[in-house]
Amino acid sequence: MVKLRIFEIKDKTGRIIYLTKERWVHIQKHPEMSDQTGQIKETLRYPDKIMPFSYDAAVSFYYRYCKEKKQYLFISVKYLNGEGFVITSFYTDKIK
Repeated sequence: MVKLRIFEIKDKTGRIIYLTKERWVHIQKHPEMSDQTGQIKETLRYPDKIMPFSYDAAVSFYYRYCKEKKQYLFISVKYLNGEGFVITSFYTDKIK
C-alpha cells in the first residue's frame, strides 16, 4: 500500500523527506499546526539544529526558531530505506 504524500523535499543534508496524509492528520491535532506545511518545509531545508534521538539512531529531531511565535518548530523524522518521513511536528519553547 502506497501512502499518499502531502509533500516530498530534500533536507539540509540532501536526504529526501516526505510527509504523508496520515501523519498530517496526526500533526493537525495540535491546533497551531493547521496551516504550517510551509514552515515544516522551511525547517527541514534550513534547520537551526538537527539532533539525533538517543533511543533510535534512525530518528532525528529538526528545530527552527519562529520569531512570530517566539517558539521553536520541532519536527521528528524517521529514516527508512534511504528516505525520511515526518513522524510529528509541533511548537516548543526550547530545544530538548
